[in-house]
Amino acid sequence: MEYPELPFFSFLAAVLVLIPLPWHWRARNIATVSLIIWLFLVDVVYGINSLIWNENVENAAPVWCDITSKIIVGASYALPLATLCICKHLEMVSSSRKVSFDYADRRHRMLFEAFMCFGLPAIFMALHYIVQGHRFDIFENTGCQAAVYISIPAILIIWLPQLLFSVVTMIYATIAIYHFIHRRLIFASHIQNTDSALTTNRYLRLIAMAFTEMIWCTTLTSYNLYNNITGGLRPWTTWADVHSNFLRVDQFLEMAIPPDFRQVMMLFWWAMPVSSFIFFIFFGFGEEARKEYIKIWQWSKESILRRSEKEMASSSTSGSP
Repeated sequence: MEYPELPFFSFLAAVLVLIPLPWHWRARNIATVSLIIWLFLVDVVYGINSLIWNENVENAAPVWCDITSKIIVGASYALPLATLCICKHLEMVSSSRKVSFDYADRRHRMLFEAFMCFGLPAIFMALHYIVQGHRFDIFENTGCQAAVYISIPAILIIWLPQLLFSVVTMIYATIAIYHFIHRRLIFASHIQNTDSALTTNRYLRLIAMAFTEMIWCTTLTSYNLYNNITGGLRPWTTWADVHSNFLRVDQFLEMAIPPDFRQVMMLFWWAMPVSSFIFFIFFGFGEEARKEYIKIWQWSKESILRRSEKEMASSSTSGSP
């Protein structure tokens, strides 16, 4: 069965998620920028995979699969960590504590968020090797995926940290919302007094986006954990036994995949494009986005349309008797 919609929606999600990047980059919102980067990377990987492995399971790009399967693993940690950093910052800004936003504090925050959103996922990408029973898997139409030896160590390394990050994010988000409700009448002036780049609208959009992404990702992670352990855990014997025949690549034709498993697999495939669409919904129609669209339209009128008009006028003039 062909899935022509897979590459289309993957690449569409990759384009849409990049649209809010310029103003978040200018504001040095590292957590939000990292969210954009990770979503973009996975969307592009999914789109390319769905093209390469359309109706086949050939091991056509082993090095590509080695790299991208690790990127997918890293993204599963980076997304909850990015929302955690966003909610932590929102809680701090909205609290009654005295908060400084001088150069040193901003730099400290940027370094902390860079480590949380890129350094920590990289560490977990390396730890994944502990429970990586073989090189990778290839599924027809969706391509290569990371292999996981379903066991107690896999629960502790893969799924438990992601759920823990989501719980901490929930705590920060709840406190941030409490601060907003408690100070709703003076919240705009309170935000302004903190000297942050936030406005009330940006604050609410960020907290709503973080809450939505967190609930979406937590539900999927919990279901993924449940779905993997219901079939039973494999015994962790020795390192050599778990990693025996490590270079093996398991290949799965669609006709050999049980329908229930295929539905679950497609659910998790769609998780990343949907996460990108959720992000765009919150930031692609905001005040900053509208200003950016106006700038692009003005530039287009001045640089492209007027040039075309001049070329047409020049062509008609040269062609006149």
